[in-house]
Amino acid sequence: MTHPLTVAVLGPGGTGGLLAALLSRSGHRVICLAGDATADALRRTGITVRSPQFGEFTAAVDADTELREPVDACLVTVKHTALDAALTRVPPAVLGDALVVPLLNGVEHPAALRARYRPDRVAPAVIRVESTRLAPGVIEHGSPFTEIDLAGQSVPRGRLDALADRLTAAGTTARAVGDETAALWAKMAFLAPFALLTTRYGVPLGEARTRHRGELEALVAETTAVSRACGAPADPAQALARYDAFPPAAKSSMQRDAEAGRPLELDAIGGALLRAAERHGVPVPVTARLVGELRAAGH
Repeated sequence: MTHPLTVAVLGPGGTGGLLAALLSRSGHRVICLAGDATADALRRTGITVRSPQFGEFTAAVDADTELREPVDACLVTVKHTALDAALTRVPPAVLGDALVVPLLNGVEHPAALRARYRPDRVAPAVIRVESTRLAPGVIEHGSPFTEIDLAGQSVPRGRLDALADRLTAAGTTARAVGDETAALWAKMAFLAPFALLTTRYGVPLGEARTRHRGELEALVAETTAVSRACGAPADPAQALARYDAFPPAAKSSMQRDAEAGRPLELDAIGGALLRAAERHGVPVPVTARLVGELRAAGH
């Protein structure tokens, strides 16, 4: 048995709450970092997960409003819109040698984290999961999978592998991958068309991929072109096949945020895509139009 880790989870929402509960159930010490009300609730009741993959269970966690002790790793699982404010809960001097593992949408956040923490300890990760926080400490996990790719070229590979092993033992499918750019853009190339199209028209994926097929194909072509220009392989036919295989009722997290009146990660996804396109001289007219229409709608 490998020794238990101490893991901080910054933002115990749908993704962070699920991982916190799985790691705790697997025998690790978990410290959830959140606001006063959420931290109080988690200390009292722990985290309850309802999941077709993991069943229903409740796991005890520690919780605080700020990191006050060294940890082995800090999972950053807030929305991009809340990142700057949330990072004040993790003082660099306290974090020390810990791995910083952001599981955020977009491609620009690793640079911001490396400016604040040890650059050779920032390990950007990609997670494929559908998980929603219903209330503080209540997580509904809907997807039959929870897959994590850990990257970070300058991070010691042994530490990435060790964390991937612990996450896999806790129930996810986790692996360390070599190419950070490829990992982040693979997620972006799938997420951006899905998020922009479903949010712009307020429809689930099944309707978006049929009624708005032409726009979906154009978005995929534009996004994969930008991805390739950034040095990441991308296959538009494979991307379209993935959309077609998804359940028709699937909604993007951006669309769920729009329906709930929450701030959208429009700049982290659409804005970042437009900035990368401009840097590399890649024309993205459909992406630009949809981002502009969403911004004009007040998002």
